[in-house]
Amino acid sequence: MSLAIVNSRARVGIDAPAVTVEVHLANGLPSFSIVGLPEASVKEAKDRVRSALINAHFEFPAKRITVNLAPADLPKEGGRFDLPIAIGILAASGQIPLSVLADYEFYGELALSGAVRPIIGEIPTTMAATQANRTCVLPAENAQRAALVSKANILAVDHIHPLFAHLSGQQALPFFETDCTPKNLLDSTSFTHTDLQDVIGQPMAKRALEIAAAGQHNLLFIGPPGTGKSMLAQRLTSIMPEMSETEALQSAAIHSVCGQDTNFDNWKQRPFRSPHHTCSAVALVGGSSNPKPGEISLAHNGVLFLDELPEFDRKVLDVLREPMETGSVTISRAARQADFPAQFQLIAAMNPSPTGHHDDGRASPDQVLRYLNKLSGPFLDRIDLQLDVPRLPKGALTQAPERGETSAVVKQRVKQARELQLNRAGKVNALMTNRDLDCYCKLQPSDAQFLEMALEKLNLSARAYHKILKVARTIADLQGEIHINRQHLSEALGYRAMDRLLNSLKAA
Repeated sequence: MSLAIVNSRARVGIDAPAVTVEVHLANGLPSFSIVGLPEASVKEAKDRVRSALINAHFEFPAKRITVNLAPADLPKEGGRFDLPIAIGILAASGQIPLSVLADYEFYGELALSGAVRPIIGEIPTTMAATQANRTCVLPAENAQRAALVSKANILAVDHIHPLFAHLSGQQALPFFETDCTPKNLLDSTSFTHTDLQDVIGQPMAKRALEIAAAGQHNLLFIGPPGTGKSMLAQRLTSIMPEMSETEALQSAAIHSVCGQDTNFDNWKQRPFRSPHHTCSAVALVGGSSNPKPGEISLAHNGVLFLDELPEFDRKVLDVLREPMETGSVTISRAARQADFPAQFQLIAAMNPSPTGHHDDGRASPDQVLRYLNKLSGPFLDRIDLQLDVPRLPKGALTQAPERGETSAVVKQRVKQARELQLNRAGKVNALMTNRDLDCYCKLQPSDAQFLEMALEKLNLSARAYHKILKVARTIADLQGEIHINRQHLSEALGYRAMDRLLNSLKAA
């Protein structure tokens, strides 16, 4: 039979839609055409495949070869279809039995020598193939990361010759096995070179960091240079619980489609992304003509740290507003659309003045206000905790510096608080809906009146009201309290440093 059907998959965002590679050999003048909406890199596959098969000493049929990549309306890109096209030609020409192809999916770029080169996006591809109950045939360089997908059957190949021997029944390839699988890493500990004890003093900032980690709240540090804001932010992941297997696979899949490596020693460590303030909106949220994930998606299930926050372009920061609410981002272009997860935790740091501090006498209140107005009100409204980080008192650095608790001790409290939240509502406090707030954040009448007066005095919005309730709920969870009381509300209201700073400048 001169028709062969081979299974493969395309790459669209972090999805891997199925693609059927149909290869037909017909009589006539020798030719080689690829149809099915291929991009330039896919059209060039005919030259790579022809040279690879000839140099690997296979028979290249002198016939009219037509390759159809179905569905035809799905754009195809990259060199991942080289291997399935080559296997299809070998099967259609009778060099490989057709009956064995149905249980496999093939991916890989071919070198002119017949060697199999790596592809991008092996984790989403392997996840989809495993759900379809098929064996993945992957380049050897991709197999290690693809093996993170549990229950995946993977054949790792570095040349087309051993794959031909396997499919033709001459010598079977063993399934790829690795020690770096989720099963063996479920109880892995967090390997980190940072610890909260590295930061001298700042007990209030460390307390805010613990609350943020426990409830997955967004956090803003405000203070003059050299007070430890960046150091504190960089240690947030050291007190956060490790990701679950599902979360780790989601994050690994996003890094996979970007071609970034996975840290196999501690692949469940939450990602920490720190883009420079010169980055564009597209770099931050994702985009380009062929939509790719941005920094907020690379920080999925982890932390996005924005240092020197007012130095970011205001329009760049405002594109974060919707993802901060929805936990996902949709990139729409004329040719295609892609959805990327973006359930990140924002932590930011900034100086309260363009000169470093608003009380240093180098800037007028109007200049400070113009500097702070680079941050829009709706953006600040989405930050749960805003804390002033003051300079260290005299002698703090020289006289037996106060180190405080280790990250391991704080992490244990954070883990217990998160378990309370997940058992109660099935989600962390920062993700609670208004109905969840009505159910789990009920206040006594006197406490509700106290909160209303505070909102009026600070001129806060309804969203800020909900944020305060969520923070108070997290504070209560850290203390093991069932109900929110006045003490929890007072502490939550204390983390509104930006509101107080703006009000004081306006009054001046």
